[in-house]
Amino acid sequence: MKDQYITDITRIPFFQTLKEGEQELLKQVVTRFPFKATKHYLSLIDWNNPYDPLKRIIFPDPRELDLSGCYDPSREEQYTVQHGLQHKYKETALLLLSDECSGICRFCFRKRLFMDCPRQTVKDYSLTLEYVRDHPEITDVLLTGGDPLILSTSRLAAVIHEIREIDHINVIRIGTKTLAYNPYRISEDETLINLIKSACTPHKKVYIMAHFNHPAELSKETLKAIYMLQQAGAIIVNQTPIIDGVNADPKVLTNLFNSLSAIGVSPYYVFQCRPTIGNHIFTVPVEQSYQILQSAYKDCSGLAKRARFIMSHSTGKIEVIGQNSHNIFMRYHQAADPDNYHKVFIAQTNPEARWFDDYKPFTPGTNPIREWLFEGDPASSPGAVII
Repeated sequence: MKDQYITDITRIPFFQTLKEGEQELLKQVVTRFPFKATKHYLSLIDWNNPYDPLKRIIFPDPRELDLSGCYDPSREEQYTVQHGLQHKYKETALLLLSDECSGICRFCFRKRLFMDCPRQTVKDYSLTLEYVRDHPEITDVLLTGGDPLILSTSRLAAVIHEIREIDHINVIRIGTKTLAYNPYRISEDETLINLIKSACTPHKKVYIMAHFNHPAELSKETLKAIYMLQQAGAIIVNQTPIIDGVNADPKVLTNLFNSLSAIGVSPYYVFQCRPTIGNHIFTVPVEQSYQILQSAYKDCSGLAKRARFIMSHSTGKIEVIGQNSHNIFMRYHQAADPDNYHKVFIAQTNPEARWFDDYKPFTPGTNPIREWLFEGDPASSPGAVII
């Protein structure tokens, strides 16, 4: 493809302008959390702007050396049923095809894949697909990683065609940031477009789970690649965390949502940035994120404000649904334990909370959630809990 990958931060002209001490700090950062970018993405950055949002997404920051957080905040390991295969929610299987991306987001929640650790992705997918065949409750397969689109089209085709032969799989999803990082991977590969065409039928579709964090990522080449995928029959939706210094601003999110909906890309999820190791500088408190999102929606059409605000917690996708002066209200949008689907959480507000666990005491080996079965007053839902 036309674009090239850069993994040596010392090749970046901006890096070469920094003082020696600043350079040494950044070298320490990338020794722990690697750097990778494409020429295309680097060309979109205004290097004269110290607050450029795309620079913040891709270029390391010395504050990443604050190692608060954990390697796997959503506890994906406990839902790994085979090497490279996760089955957390009944209907969805998650297949990690790659431990590489076109670029490495500084706030990545799976940065453990890029660090010195045992390989967690799968090369031989035959056993994983056998598991999918044996579980008819699975109707949706998400190809992820890393980024599946960094693989050759022939390898992708082999996986996708085999999945399409499983009768109970209705939806194939491809999680990718390639549209932002390296749109040439799509626009210059006719075989990839033909693969998407062949995998989309009148009854079953391929979904592209795009990852645009800021409207500046919607370059001319990116718009071309999006249109080509749509013409091939793919449905493209977008998900983004709220990231301090990138999109933690109602006007930026409004612009992003309106721009995406104008080109037929539905906003799908807005995530609370996960407390992964090194991510603290990118997070904002949960309640601040919620208020930013609500303010952004004020200037969005109905089509542009369909995204749900989600925390991808170890127990499920927890949606923030409301807040008043004293309480914050949450519910399970998806739950690892099906018995939790009906539950609503009511907690006292905590302006410092940056994750669900910050709203309650947590003792390993105990259940921190105390059920409150409402009967009439103060609420009518039999499935509410108070924390």
